[in-house]
Amino acid sequence: MKSLSRMLSAAGLVLGLAFAGVPAKAQQDKPVSPAAIAAAKEILGMKHADGMYAAAVPNIVQQTKDQLLQTNLNYQKDLNEVAVIVAQKLAGREKEIGDGMAKIYAADFTEQELKDLVTFYKSPLGQKLLTTEPRAIQGSMAYMNQWAQQFAETVNAEFRSEMRKRGKQI
Repeated sequence: MKSLSRMLSAAGLVLGLAFAGVPAKAQQDKPVSPAAIAAAKEILGMKHADGMYAAAVPNIVQQTKDQLLQTNLNYQKDLNEVAVIVAQKLAGREKEIGDGMAKIYAADFTEQELKDLVTFYKSPLGQKLLTTEPRAIQGSMAYMNQWAQQFAETVNAEFRSEMRKRGKQI
């Protein structure tokens, strides 16, 4: 059942990225003011969005090295050494993700809306939302995974029942 849950999550992610990719590019091309981008960056900072992509560079370097090792086992020592060099050379590039995210926010919200959101997030209720929302999202995701596992068992039982009606045991 865990593999079904993983497949559903992966499928959702792939679909989300597929559908989100085109509008995101269009949003990034929309002209936005520096003040809107600054407000968006402030919001992302308050939401600790950098935690989502902080390890992007080392992770991609590691994935690339692992992929190259699959077909170049004789170069393991060299690839390990090169990985360190590449990671150092490209360190900090993950900030490009934050800049892109800020541009997307600035394209989706007006400058005033972003300033209003900053004010909200600085309010007591906004601060509570910032501290509580990650737990609520984590709890919601855990609930959805549990529900999907239980529902998959129900669906499986229904398949078996319908197949038994046809005289077929599965």
